[in-house]
Amino acid sequence: MARRPGVSGMSAGEAWLGAASPVFRRRLTVEWGQCDPAGIVFHPRYFEFFDWNCVLLLEAALGLRERAWRAELGYGGIPVVDLSSRFTAQVRYGDEVEIASGVTRLGRSSLEIRHELRAPAGLAVQAAQTRVWCAWDANGRLVSAPIPERLREALTHG
Repeated sequence: MARRPGVSGMSAGEAWLGAASPVFRRRLTVEWGQCDPAGIVFHPRYFEFFDWNCVLLLEAALGLRERAWRAELGYGGIPVVDLSSRFTAQVRYGDEVEIASGVTRLGRSSLEIRHELRAPAGLAVQAAQTRVWCAWDANGRLVSAPIPERLREALTHG
């Protein structure tokens, strides 16, 4: 899989990420459009950052781009079914941040992904998402499906 600009790759987990394996990291610089008029990151943007990191984490683990998942893994989507977050510091326009994301639990069709966003002043945001691996049924409905063995293997044995 080709590296994209700003992607720093995968490494061992951090304390809050627990036993997450693997951990995907990337750096980005906060842009004005991601901020409110006071120049502070508008809170929904963090969830966009984490959503991007989730897909990049799975792409890196699988060695496949997301658009190939449907044909190769029967992928329909990975909707969020639970979300929690904790904001501990402000992040401002122009700050360079690092986002680390890792899978901390795998169920039959669900996965818990934890995220950390670090700013120049230190830890700024932590979030945990539960997502469900979904496929399309014969009636064209999105339904939960078992996590493919290939993905499970990649996430548990790096």
